[in-house]
Amino acid sequence: MGTVVQVVIALAVAYLILRLGVGALRMLGTPLPPPPPPGEMRRVKLQYRCPVCGMELRIERATEELPEPPRHCQEEMELVAPIDE
Repeated sequence: MGTVVQVVIALAVAYLILRLGVGALRMLGTPLPPPPPPGEMRRVKLQYRCPVCGMELRIERATEELPEPPRHCQEEMELVAPIDE
């Protein structure tokens, strides 16, 4: 009885490993989706700071990968750093 249980457990583990491996290979074989058309909103994570007053602004969606910096206190804001999340 003990040997039968061990064989069933081994087959279940082998099946699980096989499913995980096939899933990983499918993810690697799937091409990236095409970029959105121009003018459509896309996710960006940028943080800007006003050099005059120090106000900070976080941009999460824009129509371009790197949009023009916003203006505050009649000056262009400085890009602090892209936010990695």
